[in-house]
Amino acid sequence: MNLIADTSAQLDATHLVSTTEQPHTEQHAHAEPPAFYSVIPFALLLLCIAFLPLIHKTEEWWEHNKNRLLVAVSLGLVTLLYYTFIYGHGVVDHGTHELSAPGIPAAIVVLKNAILVEYIPFIALLFSLYVISGGIAFNGNLVGRPRLNTAILAIGAAISSFIGTTGAAMLLIRPLLKANAKRDYVAHTIIFFIFVVCNTGGCLLPIGDPPLFLGFLRGVPFTWTLNLWPMWLAMNLCLLAVYFIYDTIRYKKENREKVEAPPENIEPFALRGGLNFLWLLLVIFCVALLDPSKPVPYTNGWHAPHFFREVCMFGLAGISLLTTPKSIREQNSFNYDAILEVAALFVGIFICMQAPVQILNVYGGSLGIDAPWKFYWATGSLSSFLDNAPTYVVFFETAKAAPTAGPEIAGVNELALIAISLGSVFMGAMTYIGNGPNFMVKAIAEKNNIRMPSFFGYMIYSCIVLLPLSILLTFVFLV
Repeated sequence: MNLIADTSAQLDATHLVSTTEQPHTEQHAHAEPPAFYSVIPFALLLLCIAFLPLIHKTEEWWEHNKNRLLVAVSLGLVTLLYYTFIYGHGVVDHGTHELSAPGIPAAIVVLKNAILVEYIPFIALLFSLYVISGGIAFNGNLVGRPRLNTAILAIGAAISSFIGTTGAAMLLIRPLLKANAKRDYVAHTIIFFIFVVCNTGGCLLPIGDPPLFLGFLRGVPFTWTLNLWPMWLAMNLCLLAVYFIYDTIRYKKENREKVEAPPENIEPFALRGGLNFLWLLLVIFCVALLDPSKPVPYTNGWHAPHFFREVCMFGLAGISLLTTPKSIREQNSFNYDAILEVAALFVGIFICMQAPVQILNVYGGSLGIDAPWKFYWATGSLSSFLDNAPTYVVFFETAKAAPTAGPEIAGVNELALIAISLGSVFMGAMTYIGNGPNFMVKAIAEKNNIRMPSFFGYMIYSCIVLLPLSILLTFVFLV
């Protein structure tokens, strides 16, 4: 709260500060922006993600990950061809901050920035959290009453920042579905689960939500996001209160005899695969301590080699597979479909988004986004319909290029970074495609014979619930 109060006036005075005073603009001084039509592959890929599952003739075709990968790689190749034959300028290497030669060297740097600097760390984190959490199972005869469902959502909000929204979602969705197996009205519970566990709960640490991890890769300190706790608390308490009231109303319409009937076989509550919590903890340590750009604490300045962190995370996922009984993963109906879907799509997203990010590096300061609430709604609006991870990057770079006054974090005004972080995390819940875990949970629910709302049906819920809360958050914290 003090952080916001101390910096609110500083961002409002951004027009008084010259961009030449900002060191973060120097690395882009000699990089020419691509043509605006270079964003077409990025836009087409995101439109494919949004609409191909909704079109009857393409719905089944899009369900296959090989087809998703084909589309993503093809559009990524178009971007690389643009940099090779049309762009005609060099590209700044994110690792060395040096300007490449035009042509093939520029395309190679684009590919390096996309895959080596961003995609591999991103997918390593998601994959390790997904695999490890899939080895934890809960037994017990749970009844999906409003208090229990709200408690599960609250637990998800509490742990999402520490094991990732993906990890928390995969850990809790199956106990939630099991508890509500006898209920007729379940879809709204899954929707609020997406709101809270897959999105709003994950803003306190970089491992909580993919966009924040991308910020960490760009220099945001690992513990800085803990400053977001007042907004995290306010948003999640409001969502839990709304859900409890709504689920109580829905529960009154249920067949109580069916829902609360004693189970045929009494199954005591038990946790299976608890060793995986250790592997999750070690993943957190890997992210926090093995950043190759920073010395590892208490090692006399030793830096972890590049990709050592990612190798460790993949290794921990492998250890989880070896040490977890197969029966636990069978109980969870564990498979790799959801994470393969994310991996297939994001390889194209990370390549295609290099052009719009580069454009924003140059023109971001002239977009007129000069106040915290503008950054929140600009980031949030795009995060609602685009994946929130690349959207975060886009506005992170926009804020970098904008003239600012006051404290900076990783070259970005601190209050602007707060707004960007909140917008990408909170409003990533507005649609199924706003965040990776959203459609993972939707797919799992549908495989359990739960009829989920359509793309636009889901948006009715999000507009009624999330938009008013975002407006309230804006007035309380960002104005």
